[in-house]
Amino acid sequence: MKSFKRIVKIVLLLMVLIGLFIGYAFKVEPTRLVIHSYDLNEDKGESVKIVQISDIQVSETYTIKQLNRLVEKINQLSPDIIVFTGDLFENFSTFQQKQQVTENLSKLKATVGKYAVWGNRDYGGGAFKIYEDLLTNSGFTLLKNSGVNITVLHDKKLFIGGLDDGLLGNPDVDQLLAQMDDSFDYEIVLMHEPDMADLLKDTSANLLLAGHSHGGQIKIPFMKTMTTSLAEKYSDGFYTINKSNGMQLYVNTGIGTSRIPARFMVPPEISVFNIHL
Repeated sequence: MKSFKRIVKIVLLLMVLIGLFIGYAFKVEPTRLVIHSYDLNEDKGESVKIVQISDIQVSETYTIKQLNRLVEKINQLSPDIIVFTGDLFENFSTFQQKQQVTENLSKLKATVGKYAVWGNRDYGGGAFKIYEDLLTNSGFTLLKNSGVNITVLHDKKLFIGGLDDGLLGNPDVDQLLAQMDDSFDYEIVLMHEPDMADLLKDTSANLLLAGHSHGGQIKIPFMKTMTTSLAEKYSDGFYTINKSNGMQLYVNTGIGTSRIPARFMVPPEISVFNIHL
């Protein structure tokens, strides 16, 4: 009898723990926005502040109200440059809040500029029809196998390039490289899928920024983390892509969720890079 009662208590405890885990994963962690800040090229002089966001996945579960809070949080960081590495809507065909999203993204303030690339979700669900116009009307420059030359900190030259999406777009590394030369003090390339970083391994780029992976979105101890196409090799945080020239990749774990509206041990992330030039 005592053994039976003990088993019942253990089962009930497990049920409670599972319930708490599910509640936390669906209701708490998706709202736990964290900020990770890094100093790069520290042996140089003044720094320019770049804020990266990725995979907002606006939907019924990541609402316009949450997007508004995200915008406020980013503006509090006083960025010089804001970069968005793709996937604005989870599925635009089921959540067509174009005007409200435009209004919110327009409120993002950056002293130098705002730049973005295409993600696979920006092509799917009919989003390809509105994505470019939405970002342009929000003050973003959309980079598609192209780049911009920016003068910062008086006379320093910063290059920001962007590759087209690797799953549903047409990434063209050669077209991008044609715009890069040795006159830049620092070169950044944006992409959506992190595994595409290997395509740039032998280039002069200093920093590659990607998203797409959601960091696996749900990490359960002792279990293999989920991966997705073109985010199997690189999933979150920093990676050295080329040791000889110090090229690094940073994979942002995203803001929203995909498929399952839950996160566990992978909270939504804003990444900040203070790049000394």
